[in-house]
Amino acid sequence: MVVTFKVTGGERGDWAVLQVSGELDMVTSPGLRQHIHDVVAEGRHSLVLDLSEVLFCDSSGVGVLIAARRLIRSCQGSLRLILPAQGAAEGSHVNRVLGALGVRRLFDVHPDLASAVKNEAGPLSA
Repeated sequence: MVVTFKVTGGERGDWAVLQVSGELDMVTSPGLRQHIHDVVAEGRHSLVLDLSEVLFCDSSGVGVLIAARRLIRSCQGSLRLILPAQGAAEGSHVNRVLGALGVRRLFDVHPDLASAVKNEAGPLSA
């Protein structure tokens, strides 16, 4: 089975939204990192990463998420992740990985796009 990695961008109100699907690993994570940097370079500091269709995430993928949080924080922006309890195939793999590593608490997590963009964006805290 071949899994295609794909990142598509869009906007929802004041939020830039990146929808990610496939496997987020050592090979594909630099692509996501570049998309995030491109969004910030455009002056967008409120970002939603929809990871509900990510089937696999390794440490390099987690590293990109943590780096994205740091980047958005340095711009006094907001980063929200969409990590549903049930997502791609058998549940949100990213949700389980972040929880197992103890870093899920670092992120503002939402079950869907509607709730992620519902409230006004505020800067990330420590």
